[in-house]
Amino acid sequence: MTVTVPRSAVISDENELPVITDPQVALDTLMAGNQRFVKDRLQEPGRDPARRLKLAQGQHPFATILACSDSRLPPELIFDQGFGDLFVVRVAGNIVDDSLVGSIEYAVDHLHTPLIMVIGHEKCGAVEATLESIQQHQPANGDIEVLVAAITPAVAAAEQRSGDLLDNTVRANAQQSLDTINKSSELTGPLSSGQFKAVAAYYSIDDGRVSLI
Repeated sequence: MTVTVPRSAVISDENELPVITDPQVALDTLMAGNQRFVKDRLQEPGRDPARRLKLAQGQHPFATILACSDSRLPPELIFDQGFGDLFVVRVAGNIVDDSLVGSIEYAVDHLHTPLIMVIGHEKCGAVEATLESIQQHQPANGDIEVLVAAITPAVAAAEQRSGDLLDNTVRANAQQSLDTINKSSELTGPLSSGQFKAVAAYYSIDDGRVSLI
C-alpha cells in the first residue's frame, strides 16, 4: 500500500464541501476550533441534516485523531467540528496496536487526511491504573493489563522529568504513541516529505484547552 496525500491547501467550490489538504491549515483549523470551545464561542459547523446527506456521497476528513475513550474528551466538540471533519480512533489510554496503526494508515491512504493528532488528557484513568499497578506491584484486572503493558514504558520516561508523575506520564504516553505511528513503514515516506503532519497534544479537562506537546 502506497500512501499519497495531495499538497494543495483547500479545495472548494459552490457544489462541494471544502476539503482541507494542507497539514498546517488542518492543524490551524483544529486549534482555532479549540479556541472557540474554550471561549464558549462555538460555531457548531456541519451538524445539520444537509451536511449529513451531502456526506453520503463520500467523506474527506481533514484530521485523524487518536484519543482516549474517556467520556470527557469528545474530539468533535473540543475542536468545534462537524460531520465528516474528523476521522476519530479512540481507545482507553490512547495506546497504539496494529489495528490502530492500520486504522490511521487507512485514513491517510484512502481518505487523504493531512494531519494526525494523538491526544493525551489530564487525569487519564488508564494512566492512573498503570501507575497504581506499578506502585502496588500488582497486575491489573483482566485485559486492562493490556493497557497497562502498553503504557508502562512511558512511566520510565516520565520519571526523568520534574513535576507531577501522572501528568508527565500522560504526556510521555501520547508522545510514545506518536513515535510508534511515525515508525509505520506506510507513513515514514510521506511524513518525511511533508505530505502530512503528525503531532502529539494534551487536553486539559479543567479548562478545555488543547496544547501541543
